[in-house]
Amino acid sequence: MTGRGVTLPWRPAQSPEARVIGAVILKGKRVLIAGMSDRRSIGYSIAQEAQREGAEILLTSFGRMMSITQMTAKKLDPVPEILEMDVTKPDDIAHAVKETEKRWDRLDGLVHSVAFAPADALGGQFLNTPWESVATALQVSAFSFKEMARGFLPLMREHGGSMVTLDFDNSTSAWPKYDWMGVSKAALESVTRYLARDLGRYKIRVNAVCAGPLATLAASGIPGFKDFEEVWEKRAPLGWSLQDKSPVGRAVAVLLSDHLDMTTGELLHVDGGYHAMGTELPPAE
Repeated sequence: MTGRGVTLPWRPAQSPEARVIGAVILKGKRVLIAGMSDRRSIGYSIAQEAQREGAEILLTSFGRMMSITQMTAKKLDPVPEILEMDVTKPDDIAHAVKETEKRWDRLDGLVHSVAFAPADALGGQFLNTPWESVATALQVSAFSFKEMARGFLPLMREHGGSMVTLDFDNSTSAWPKYDWMGVSKAALESVTRYLARDLGRYKIRVNAVCAGPLATLAASGIPGFKDFEEVWEKRAPLGWSLQDKSPVGRAVAVLLSDHLDMTTGELLHVDGGYHAMGTELPPAE
């Protein structure tokens, strides 16, 4: 490869095995991950990458999802503990904080991989969605990040750390049938910036990973989700796979590490470059 007359060495993409052999960027870190469900979930990829990079992790789940999280956790090595926590219940968050304090004297990283919207808040019925459903979507998908940050702050305020949430870029675009989940994700981006403002004094970084569309249990409930696949393939210069969550997991791991110690309030796109393109790419020559 050349650039301005200078020959640069070509380096192959680093394999997961090579990353394991090299330095682990989360060694000694203690990270809590909220929102892991089955093996298709983004939370599972984040948990895998965090462990691969040397972190000790705790998971949270609740209700009917708990049994799924428990089965999925058995695929991780070592198998992490799972705390009961419904992010819409302040008492649950407070209890999870106390349970975390029993196990760890500090928390280095917090991952918010939580989102939900009732069926009538999706599917192209934007004008007809009642406030009750909108409120649920906003509470679970955006407000809960603030609630988790506030609850777990005592475990992070003395030494700093990193908080990361999962976004789907919605600040400037409206997506077919995404409706009030799109509004909720736009709110989540704003919550991220305001948390970055208020927690920076404690050296706590707050960022969001804007992931491209991925085939997850949650995505299966979004009408017309499959339509995203063809759109992404035509516009993302790096290409995109709905099945591969590992790029998102790796991005979260980097944000949790000390490598980006002066990055906060950021929306990090992991979408194959889709967001930067104004239109579909021309056919390859």
